[in-house]
Amino acid sequence: MRAPAFWQAGRGGLLARLLAPFGWLYGRITLARLAKPGERVAVPVIAIGNFTAGGAGKTPVARALVQALAARGETPFILSRGYGGSVAGPHRVEASHDTAAMVGDEPLMLAGTCPVIVSRDRRAGARLAIQQGATVLVLDDALHNPHLFKDFTLAVVDGGAGFGNGFCLPAGPLRAPVAPMLARTDAILLIGADRQGVAAELRGKPIFMSAIAPDTSLAEKLRGQRVLAFCGIGRPEKFAETLREIGAEILALRAFADHHAFTESEAEALLAEAKSLGAMLVTTEKDAMRLSVGPAREALKQAATVLPVSVALADELLAAIYRAVDSSRKRVSTASGLE
Repeated sequence: MRAPAFWQAGRGGLLARLLAPFGWLYGRITLARLAKPGERVAVPVIAIGNFTAGGAGKTPVARALVQALAARGETPFILSRGYGGSVAGPHRVEASHDTAAMVGDEPLMLAGTCPVIVSRDRRAGARLAIQQGATVLVLDDALHNPHLFKDFTLAVVDGGAGFGNGFCLPAGPLRAPVAPMLARTDAILLIGADRQGVAAELRGKPIFMSAIAPDTSLAEKLRGQRVLAFCGIGRPEKFAETLREIGAEILALRAFADHHAFTESEAEALLAEAKSLGAMLVTTEKDAMRLSVGPAREALKQAATVLPVSVALADELLAAIYRAVDSSRKRVSTASGLE
């Protein structure tokens, strides 16, 4: 879906107020679901999520975390619901032949970094991951998922968007009220400058800072270039901001809904527009995952420059996560009578 304008901070208005009772109900239903105890599994579980619907930067955070865990000697598996995909799972993503239509764009992208299991039921996904050798599970987009007990929960917050207008779906972007969800988190990762002043609402939890960093070699390639940017992500303006910061000249930005399934006609139109403008096509890594079926989409994928991004995780944050991993493993060993 495309986030409506009245979800933005400072917007609200009549429509948000009319929808507020439905948002109140949605938030309470979500909290009721989370009151159920999650299933404990035999390996540590780290959850990454955000308070709102839409992009906050969770996927590059998940990738950075599994890379750090692997460097520590772990065998991390990512568990994902597989949003936008048709496979209910549990299913291990195979980047060589799976498509975004099957498993979702984010799992397909992350499968290039570590094993990824898509499963609507995270418990079933956890069992498959453990059977296949996982020593740590990283749950992507799982702040509001009650299926598994979490040893550490990291909430990612977009400093530019904050909590929007402060209402719950459908009146605003929140999936549940912030205060009770904050009580369920262990740390906050704030991506970018805190333009909405959300840090004041997050007092009492460790807050770490990071920023979206584009690939340096590709950023240099795009510097000074006239580009036609296209994307289907939670906040298209964030992609445009990244391009401007590296010095690209954006002649046009074609924004689609998050996880948008590009059609052949849309691909043809983008190719034709770029040719008429004399512009380079540029898109996100996640969008490129959805350009693998159909001749026009294949041509668009070949023509477009894909700009990967990453985030850096503070040593103090990683240390807190490692402590949670070690504590969880000690608990399991003790419960098994191994100590």
